[in-house]
Amino acid sequence: MSDDRASGAAPAPGAPGATPASANPATPPRPARVRVTAPRAGEPLAPSAAGPLTGGTPASAERVLVASLIRSQLRVAIVCALGFAAALAAVAFVAALPALNDETIAGVPVGWLVLAFGAYPPLVAIAALAVTAANRAEDQYRALAERDEDDA
Repeated sequence: MSDDRASGAAPAPGAPGATPASANPATPPRPARVRVTAPRAGEPLAPSAAGPLTGGTPASAERVLVASLIRSQLRVAIVCALGFAAALAAVAFVAALPALNDETIAGVPVGWLVLAFGAYPPLVAIAALAVTAANRAEDQYRALAERDEDDA
């Protein structure tokens, strides 16, 4: 057996006689570890870097604008959910018709075609409308908030 020290080979890191990485001047020192923890219950949170639009406590006009944005997005969500439920109910009603069980078009059962072309396109349209309406509401909020900020 040969001795690593006698042969001049450096011992493996962590092996007895190995030099710690921080003692070797050729390797840069490791950054200090940082422990990230959740805040304790009842402890105040650190102030965030991005505060309200006005820089201080939110003004009543800003609270009204935010409440309006929330209401408009809730209205969009409710309308889309009702549209989704109606489309799903219509597809379920049509698919449950006994006359469709035996019919095929080009070898494909009509119930599958109803599902493919009667359910999915309306659901995609509802999703697209929801995104468009939410973006429009946010754009209107930003425009009103900037106008309110310019007036102040």
